[in-house]
Amino acid sequence: MFFLADMLNKKLHLPRPEEALPGRGKPLRTAARHHVSKRPLKGPYPEGAESMVFAMGDFHAAERLFWPLEGVWVTAAGFCGGTTPNPTYQEVGTGLTGHAQAVLVVFDPAIVSLPELLKLFWEAHDPTQGMRQGSDLGTLYRSGIYPRDAGQNRVTLASRDAYQAALHGAGLGAITTEIVPEAPFYFAEADHQQYLARNRSGGAGLTGTGVVFPDSARA
Repeated sequence: MFFLADMLNKKLHLPRPEEALPGRGKPLRTAARHHVSKRPLKGPYPEGAESMVFAMGDFHAAERLFWPLEGVWVTAAGFCGGTTPNPTYQEVGTGLTGHAQAVLVVFDPAIVSLPELLKLFWEAHDPTQGMRQGSDLGTLYRSGIYPRDAGQNRVTLASRDAYQAALHGAGLGAITTEIVPEAPFYFAEADHQQYLARNRSGGAGLTGTGVVFPDSARA
């Protein structure tokens, strides 16, 4: 019983640097192309494309929300926000890498804006749940946004404040989403890329709060 309690405690708290798994120097092998769009997963990406990384619970369910959007060039499942370099899916699951399951979204800002992607992010999951999402418990399921530059960070912080006001207006609690600029993103193994396009009966969907992201914050 003590062992189980200890493991649960580890999964609900980010590891200290001395507790984190060592990882590896080389990236994991993954798919070369996106299973749905057939575009190169790791690039090269089109000139003018931008990227953003979102964590909103199970990355299989989260990735599926982004790849059908017009203007999204490619998506990828991976890990972000942790300490261990190039972690495996199994290592992240121990809670000892510090990573969240995350989705890299590469998009054309002339077709789909960052505020539009943020609207999808905020509405599609519950950003008030801390180290969990629904029945999925652990630091790997926490809510997070990982902007790639200072401009994206400003837009992200403004969107958080706007959505927090909307949540408070609906009688809901504080946002626990972490926002960490320029955190390294690590691609997950090939089996996890576009998982729900190949396993249509697998994975649970995400559930939002029902609170709409304010239109005024999308400008």
